[in-house]
Amino acid sequence: MALHLNSDFNQRVVILPSDYEWIDSPMHGVERMMLDRIGDEVARATTIVRYAPYSEFSAHIHTGGEEFYVIEGVFSDERGDYAQGTYVRNPIGTSHTPKIGEHGATILVKLHQFSEQDTLSVNMNTSVEPWSQGLVEGLSVMSLHEFESEHVALVKWEPYTRFLSHQHWGGEEIFVIKGTFYDEHGEYPKGSWIRNPHKSRHQPFTKSDGAIIFVKTGHLLVL
Repeated sequence: MALHLNSDFNQRVVILPSDYEWIDSPMHGVERMMLDRIGDEVARATTIVRYAPYSEFSAHIHTGGEEFYVIEGVFSDERGDYAQGTYVRNPIGTSHTPKIGEHGATILVKLHQFSEQDTLSVNMNTSVEPWSQGLVEGLSVMSLHEFESEHVALVKWEPYTRFLSHQHWGGEEIFVIKGTFYDEHGEYPKGSWIRNPHKSRHQPFTKSDGAIIFVKTGHLLVL
């Protein structure tokens, strides 16, 4: 029977670092913190994966596509090394064999969530890419990917920045990379994951430490 974890995409979900429960994967030295999942070992899933130094994962095909962001360390496969801050998209049908070096790696990864028409490969080191001015003062944006209604970006919030109240058409998913993110519903430190459903609304802001977030919108409209 397939595992269903946070599989009702009409529900708001918040997972804080204090909620993390690491589960061993089938490969030694590779652990998972499951955020949402529909399926067993092959699944539609959003997961934080932690690789110990010199760990490996078996060769696999991305039958539904793979998207990941390197949170810490250096992720590696036969095509190269992906430093902290790198954003990667491996389209449907691609494959690789992760093999991690001395620094280990922690990644946020999303599997089986690609449109069949979305065939663009992406390998972007965000630490060297420019930021663009956001919609309000104190906000900077780095676009990572767009396809149909789906938009993926990094957003940098200066301290004491406040955004307008807005509605999430097609939903919104946030991972806090740095600092602390806030809205009227709560406080989300580094490592927090938030999934806001279609037509939800909030008014986010920061305090003294600012924030950098990975944000994805428009992808929860039809599931």
